[in-house]
Amino acid sequence: MRRIPAKDSIDSYRHEQRGVAVAAAVSGPEVRLAVVSRSVRIVSINVNGIRAAVRNGMNDWLAEADADILAIQEVRATADDLRTALPGWEIVNDEALAKGRAGVAIASRLAPVDVRTSLSADPVDSAGRWIEGDFDIDGETVTVVSAYVHSGEVGTPKQEAKWGFLDAMEKRMPQLAAERPLALIMGDLNVGHRELDIRNWKGNVKKAGFLPRERGYFDRFLGEAGATVTGVDGSVGTGLGWIDIGRRHAGEVDGPYTWWSSRGKAFDTDTGWRIDYHLATPALAERVTDYRIGRAPSWDTRWSDHAPVVADYTLGL
Repeated sequence: MRRIPAKDSIDSYRHEQRGVAVAAAVSGPEVRLAVVSRSVRIVSINVNGIRAAVRNGMNDWLAEADADILAIQEVRATADDLRTALPGWEIVNDEALAKGRAGVAIASRLAPVDVRTSLSADPVDSAGRWIEGDFDIDGETVTVVSAYVHSGEVGTPKQEAKWGFLDAMEKRMPQLAAERPLALIMGDLNVGHRELDIRNWKGNVKKAGFLPRERGYFDRFLGEAGATVTGVDGSVGTGLGWIDIGRRHAGEVDGPYTWWSSRGKAFDTDTGWRIDYHLATPALAERVTDYRIGRAPSWDTRWSDHAPVVADYTLGL
């Protein structure tokens, strides 16, 4: 996504960016930059507080990651704090109403051309939990969403807030796909969709994060577009056709997990949850060239309790 500088005195200029060539040719005094595809690295990460993450080594990781766009959740800080924590990045954010809680942001090397923070016209607790950014990448509009779904708690208002948020997502997702064919919803969605997504799934079927009703939303989110989908909870609805990039890439295997409890030795034994996602429209899903979980090598080298979710997309076609 980095722009190629103009060269006034060369016959050709060739730039390699992760294996994607961008050529420039001279005609008279002007340089014509070829519009060709390039690899854009997009990362989602729940930072568990941006200031703590930076103190614990986040920027060292970023220096090696070569990311172009970051979708950040659980920022728990102001816009000024974000700019201090991430110098040199273009940053847009939405803060939670309660200080020090939630918060989402998008940081990028190229400023977005449009930003939206309203998930729904209906009343829904989405402050600090949903932000959309449109990016013009060599003439293609790509929409990136950083989302932070409520964690929920069975039998409490926290779970009611989660149901409301998931309802609003289910309404927004088909609208977004229709408006912007290249769209990507990322973040800590606080639901393990399938048994493969939680190591200890049997012990969590009655707990927030793996409730059948929560999983039923994801059955519809990821079900065939327009098809009638029966969820694991018995609910019936319409499939929205979004693609779970992580599951498509990993296949039918346990995990790979993105979050581990601080209890016991969950990280050391890889007793985790896969609750951080890249959900892409079908058109964008076909542009994925690589995907990985940036799991820390050891418990004491982590800078968040979540691992970054990293994918490369070919854009600017």
